[in-house]
Amino acid sequence: MTADLPPAIWITKLGDGPEGRRLAVKDLFDTAGIRTTYGSAVFADHVPGRTAAAVRLLQHHGWAVEGKSNLQEFAYGITSQNPHFGDVPNPRFPGRVAGGSSGGSAASLVTGEADLGLGTDTGGSIRIPAACCEVVGYKPSFGLVPMSGCFALAPTFDHAGPLAPDVAGCAEAMEQLAGVEARALGDLGEVAVGVAWLEHAEPDVREQVALAADLFPNLVAVDLRLPEGLDPAFQREIAEVHRDLYATHREAYGPNAQFKIGRAIGVSDDQAAVAKAARVRYRERFMQTLEAVDVVIAPTLPIVPPTADVDELDVRERMTQMTFPLNAVGAPSLALPCGRTPDGLPASAQIFARPGDDDLVLAVGALLESALRHTARSPEETLERGA
Repeated sequence: MTADLPPAIWITKLGDGPEGRRLAVKDLFDTAGIRTTYGSAVFADHVPGRTAAAVRLLQHHGWAVEGKSNLQEFAYGITSQNPHFGDVPNPRFPGRVAGGSSGGSAASLVTGEADLGLGTDTGGSIRIPAACCEVVGYKPSFGLVPMSGCFALAPTFDHAGPLAPDVAGCAEAMEQLAGVEARALGDLGEVAVGVAWLEHAEPDVREQVALAADLFPNLVAVDLRLPEGLDPAFQREIAEVHRDLYATHREAYGPNAQFKIGRAIGVSDDQAAVAKAARVRYRERFMQTLEAVDVVIAPTLPIVPPTADVDELDVRERMTQMTFPLNAVGAPSLALPCGRTPDGLPASAQIFARPGDDDLVLAVGALLESALRHTARSPEETLERGA
């Protein structure tokens, strides 16, 4: 741990991994014999007897658990502010949120204490911290990476996936987690790319993502609208996970989690049914729209990372605006740093495709990352300029 940072990146720091194979495991995944809290005081002393399937897969390929990384309580949040174990700091951009809920896994990459992070993503919880901490995060197609041994948030929205310093790190992890190999592509001209949601982003973020999109020779206009009315379906699943636990341990939940879970439990059957139907319709429209393109590029976040003292409830809708739709349809999505604003804050582009096209998303992401490295908009060159 670097001396100038608080210990809140980790819940349990082990530090036994070999250089280059150190794995930060989000403390939502069970690890045999190692305290696993799910970010909650309810499970502060919980030590599982079995390790989650995704962790075991990475261990089989030589990854050593460096520690259990901190997160938002029960993974329900997008800032990694945690009243029980401390707020995860953003080592790259001090004074800004690390993003959540997989904030500790992202931050550990920035400090150099881990080489790979394992996270979960239910509404953006891998991609949001990747964007805030200027690393790469990958949300696979739904069901591709096993979730057994991981505490659920909303089971049909939940995904497990990697965070890494670069696309190659995520691609290696996906080969080990799910047998996915990046498709062979020669250059960016081999794919038809749609651009979406730029109009919803703040101007400085929009500019950086648009410049990244312009590196693709074959841009295609797509009319991919953001979904509406899906939240009650998401909340109903959270309510089913927490209903009994919350009834027994309500006072042990932090104020933020109390408010959101209490609200989720209040969703009616009719509200949930209407939202589930809207989700089905949105997935159908999504699939139809993407018939015209191979992948789509859009902002990961419409805004720069908020200040560290922000009220998560004030920014969660805005920060999940462009990540949550991909959870609703189960599509693969890669968050990739694409430059910095004039204020020196990070912008991130996400590349996504139809469910099952993980090999294509990873391949396009690697090509775009390489192209960005040859422009002044890459994170490395921006850092060299002192921005």
